Amino acid sequence: MKIYQLVENITNDNTAGSKAVIDIIEVANELGFKKLYIKNCERQNNFLKKIYRQISFFLEWKKIYNQVDEGDVILLQHPFRVKQFGREKFLKNLKLKKNIKYISLVHDVEELRKSLYNEYYEKEFAIMCMLADVIIVHNDKMKDFFVKKGIPKEKLVVLEIFDYLQKKDSNKTKKYFEKQITVAGNLDINKCKYIGELCKLNKIKIQLYGPNFDNKMKKYSNIQYGGSVPSDIIPKKLISGFGLVWDGNSLEGCRGNTGQYLKYNNPHKLSLYLSSGLPVVVWSQAAEAQFIETNEVGLVVDSLFELQEKLSNMTAKQYDLYAKKTKKIANLLVNGYYTKTALAKALDLIKMEI
Repeated sequence: MKIYQLVENITNDNTAGSKAVIDIIEVANELGFKKLYIKNCERQNNFLKKIYRQISFFLEWKKIYNQVDEGDVILLQHPFRVKQFGREKFLKNLKLKKNIKYISLVHDVEELRKSLYNEYYEKEFAIMCMLADVIIVHNDKMKDFFVKKGIPKEKLVVLEIFDYLQKKDSNKTKKYFEKQITVAGNLDINKCKYIGELCKLNKIKIQLYGPNFDNKMKKYSNIQYGGSVPSDIIPKKLISGFGLVWDGNSLEGCRGNTGQYLKYNNPHKLSLYLSSGLPVVVWSQAAEAQFIETNEVGLVVDSLFELQEKLSNMTAKQYDLYAKKTKKIANLLVNGYYTKTALAKALDLIKMEI
């Protein structure tokens, strides 16, 4: 039995999402998952070029079909974002004719996230559930969702948190206490409306990194913008205070579709902060709140106004305890511990079936 992973072309947009996929590829590679490449041709508006692109996908999948042998294992990362002619057919035939086993690692569930959910993602999710022998989900809350969808709990492996691979010296800088929160990621206030409200937290310094910053926010004295920084550089910028894991349209709680999605998913920016040694602030109803409390790596709050009060009463000594615990988790995240553990469990489950 050989183990493979499907690898598609990745773009780097200085947000956390693309790095999540790349890190899984790297960790899986370390564990011996050989790469099966799908060449992701550039999107074209020309009708004939669109046809050529889909024919190219079909030939790529045919090549993969011929490459793998009876009973091999393939790791897939979901959801598939690009339509590819032949993908569904070859995935089904690999299972039916070659008894291929699939490990499906979930990055997003669009039915839960809602903003992009459509017929395409509904079908993509259904095919994943039908074909996967093991599904790696974010946390227990997401596991419960899959169980309600009819997936046997024996087929589900919980990741706990996404790893965030870094160079060994990236998180060595000692963190110091400051009444500050950092937000690193997409700063589009149309998508993340709460960001436009952060100026109301006038007792806290707000440090922002990422694309789509609204320059009008510079007029507020508590707002500082550090630019859009590549994912391999940003950890060195995180040296004080707390990393904020929040979403939605309100400071009072994580409201709206994107805010409510935190009840189910593991935000990759959480991994960015913790892997950099920076303690975090999360919403009390977020799925990862339990991870934060259990490992004592930050604050759990109902609202960001509550956070203002907590930071006002915090001492440097209290902060140092959070930072010390965070450093322990950071050492696991930068070495891919959680991905390695989940993939090992998934392989064990498949071996039990054979």
